[in-house]
Formats: sequence, structure tokens, C-alpha cells
Amino acid sequence: MFTLLEEPLDAASYENLLGEFARFEGKKGGEFHTPRSVVRLLVETLQPERGRVYDPCCGSGGMLIQAARFVVERGGDPDADMAYYGQEVNTGTWQLARMNLHVNGVPADLRRADVLEPHPNARLKADWVLANPPFNMRDWARIEEDLRWRYGVPPRTNANFAWLQHAVDKLSDQGSAGVVLANGSLSSKQMGEGEIRRAMVEGDLVACVVALPAQLFSSTLMSACVWFLTKDKSQQGAAGLTDRRGQTLFIDARAMGDMVGRVIAY
Repeated sequence: MFTLLEEPLDAASYENLLGEFARFEGKKGGEFHTPRSVVRLLVETLQPERGRVYDPCCGSGGMLIQAARFVVERGGDPDADMAYYGQEVNTGTWQLARMNLHVNGVPADLRRADVLEPHPNARLKADWVLANPPFNMRDWARIEEDLRWRYGVPPRTNANFAWLQHAVDKLSDQGSAGVVLANGSLSSKQMGEGEIRRAMVEGDLVACVVALPAQLFSSTLMSACVWFLTKDKSQQGAAGLTDRRGQTLFIDARAMGDMVGRVIAY
């Protein structure tokens, strides 16, 4: 039973503890904790209210929890209206996520697996994908024949476009995704990355790209961006969305943040 309507003290305290741990652990901590402001940006842009939500690198589970909160804020039933799925490769982080989701009352199907290898949720099609994978991941399970690489085989030394194509592969016919990546994903051309990016844009999958303010992450000084992807840019009938077919929106939000101190605030 979901319990976040009044946000119980134990759930809030556990989240704050994760944030403090990430701050003090630096890069290692940042592997499982995404700043709350970034999580809210993804969730409130995509507005997941009904269906399946999936995080392929769920860290401490914050994105799944925020998705459940969004449903509550909109007057929905997060247990009846949504189903939650997550995967995490690191055993310790997976255990933290299980505890965090349990404390917050989110009934998630959480698997311990490397999603860039053949994985337990291979058949899953989600309406919403939320992800903050490791930036510029150099050591990953690259299989050239993987059917997910419809837009090009990602280079062995960088998994950015593996994560993007995995997100696309997991989407239902009208699904949407938000994926946080390093800004280099917008301009890199090494080993075919430029061709993959072009193919995804020409395939009308990229709905929006947002360049984020600097120094949001405790784990890296790299600048980051969010790729918003969608399988369907049409009005989608009753949803009443604006027809965005053939269009991609670019938002430069680098100056839309204020430094409040040298210590990262969560």
C-alpha cells in the first residue's frame, strides 16, 4: 500500500540519509543517487499518471518513488494506476533501492541485472522510462548483434548511445522516456556516435533536449543534459497533445540555476 500522501517521517528521513551519503561519498555515492531537482524535472515533464514506469539503472529507486508521488499529487492511485519496474547491477545499491522502495511503500518489481546484457525484463514494454545511467561508461557488455542497436552499434568505449537505444527498445508504441547523459552525447562523433544520433533524430524519436545547469551532480564536474524520447509525437487522440511530428525542441537551461554553496544540495 502506497503511503506517501503525508510523506511519513521514516521515508523522508531515509531519502535525506541517502542524499547525505551520496554527498560524502562523492563519485561512488553519485552512482546511486540522482539530485532531487533532476528527478523532478524528468517526472514532471513526462507526467506519468497511468501505466508502466521503468528505470533500467535505478540506483536508490528515487525516480520510481517520485513517479508514485506524482500520481498521488494528481489525485490518482499509485497502486492501481501504475506498475513499477527497476533494474540495478550493483548488489549493494540494489539492496538500498529495495529498502528505499519498501520504506516508501512502492511495490516495485526490482531486478538485479546488467541491462546492457540480455536481462530478465527483456519482454517488458513500458509507458515511461526514467534513467540516469553512468556518464560516458567505458566498460560495458557490448554485443554487436544485439537487436536493440537499430540505429547503430554503440562504440565499445562509451555506452551513452547504448543507454538511449535501450530506453527506446523498452518503450510501448506511445511511450516516452527521459534519460540523463553527459553533454558530450550531443556532439560526439567517435566510432559512429554521430551517425547513431542522426538516425535517432531522423527516426523522429527525439522530442526534446535540455542542457542542465553545471555542478548539479556530486559524482562529476561534467555538464549534463536530458534527452526526452518518444515513440509517438502525434496528438494521441484523447491525450490532447500538440502534434510535434518532425520537430525537436532544444532548451538551454544552463543559466537557470543558482549556486547556493560548494556543497551539493539535495
